[in-house]
Order: sequence, then C-alpha cells, then structure tokens
Amino acid sequence: MFSILEPLKINLLNVGFAKLDSKWNFTNVISPFSRLYLITSGDASVYHNNTEFKLKPGNLYLIPSYTFSSYKCNLKHEQYYISFFEETSKGVSVYSLVHFKYEVKANDLDIESFKRLLKINPNRNIVNSDPKTYTKNSILENYTTANTFLSVSKLLETKALIKYLLSKFIDDEVASKKNFERNLIEVLNYISENLHESISIESLAKQCNLSKDYFSRTFKKQYSMGPSQYIQLRRIERAQLLLLTTKDSFHDISIRVGFYNYSYFLKVFKKIVGITPSNFRKKQINI
Repeated sequence: MFSILEPLKINLLNVGFAKLDSKWNFTNVISPFSRLYLITSGDASVYHNNTEFKLKPGNLYLIPSYTFSSYKCNLKHEQYYISFFEETSKGVSVYSLVHFKYEVKANDLDIESFKRLLKINPNRNIVNSDPKTYTKNSILENYTTANTFLSVSKLLETKALIKYLLSKFIDDEVASKKNFERNLIEVLNYISENLHESISIESLAKQCNLSKDYFSRTFKKQYSMGPSQYIQLRRIERAQLLLLTTKDSFHDISIRVGFYNYSYFLKVFKKIVGITPSNFRKKQINI
C-alpha cells in the first residue's frame, strides 16, 4: 500500500476562515475537489454518504471529491476550511484505495496546521459560499494557477500539511481488514489511465489471472460496485471535471472519457449526475 500512496499528489484550491449564517444552506452539491473543515463554533450540519454530521466545535470533517452533499446552518457557524485536488500518479483517487472516516476530534497540532495553511496561503479564501460560484471555470483556473506563485518551501509545506490533515481520517483498522489486492489496485490504475479507450471486463480479469465472473465478484466485494459500474462512474467524474475546467464541446468530452456513442454518454451522465452535461455546465458557470 505504501508504494501506491507514496506518489499521492495534492493541490490546494482554497483555504480560509468563514463566519456563516442561515444563508449557508445548499443541497445536492458535488465538486471535483475534496473539503476539510475545522469547526470553531456554531450550529450547522452536513449530509453525505447517507449520514448527517452535526458540525461540532473542535472537530475535523472531510467531504471527499465527487460526493453529493448538503449543508445547513441554523443560525451562526464558524469554521476553517480547505478545498483541494487529490490523486495518485496514476490518476486514481485516494478514496478508491483507502477507507476514510469523515469526522475526527482535532488536537492542537491540527488547529495550528489550519492556521499555518491560512498564513502561508493568503487571499485563497472563498469569496462567495454559494457552491455554484466557486466551481466556475475561471475560479478553478485562478486558484490552481495561484499555486505556481508559491515559493518552493511554502508549496512543499502546503502539500505536507494537507497530507497530514487528510491522514487523520484514514481508518487503519478497516483498511487492514479490506486487505486490498495489489493486482486490483493495478486494475484501478489501468482504468484511470485508459478511460478514453474501450475497456472490457475480460481484459481486466486477465490482468489478475482470474475468470471474468470471479474477478467481478471480487471487485464488487472490495469496492461495493461492479467493474462496469466503476468504469462508468470514473468516466462521468472525469467528464464533470472537463466540463468545469475546459471549454471543450460536449461531444469532444464524451470521446475523451471513452463514450464514442454520444447519445449513450448523455444517457449515462444524466443517470449518474441527475442532469444533462449542458445543464451541469450552465448550473456551475452561468451565475
């Protein structure tokens, strides 16, 4: 597992401190980046992964990338927050490799880490807390570009601090029980690198020296979905990212993520995301 996580790439998007009120009330939010919160006071909650989390002062919270979530502040609420992109060198999300908790108690070092990130990354706050505004193409591009202006020492420190905070949520006990097979991890890498190509379940099973049926059962046991569903989900996630960060046409994006039948791409996208690619892009960038 160490060799797989060692090349984990982290890129900061936003960091800041927010004083929120009842206007912080959004449903069905989904973004291609992860969020970390350190709660300092107030009464608010978030909902994701079929669980409602009451945001308790002194606790840390994680919302993984591409996770449908909802937010609600009843009156007043204050928090430090971080949003960031993550992936391994093979393009696989760390959430596919390790089991995470979503709520942990913060210690003094955690609190100082948030404050330090804010100090060395000034002017990286979210100006408007409406999710539709901070997923605009220009905002994503601006904050990603801002990383290039950091000094080498501050860039390394930023990445290290986010990795440290992310590590707080890893559930080592569950992760060890999962007993990830190295060949299945390699399959995830292969899928991520070849989303633009045709990927057959037979070819994936062959990489693991398993029959198609046994491979499919093993894959579903490990990742709670079959390989075909996993491939479709990763393709649609990649399409969402391209819709947010490029001006490519819908047809070009469908090809870049392995859907050569455009009508089928539209059908699968709407099934997974709930809206069409056109409405998804308009909802995110036409404010």
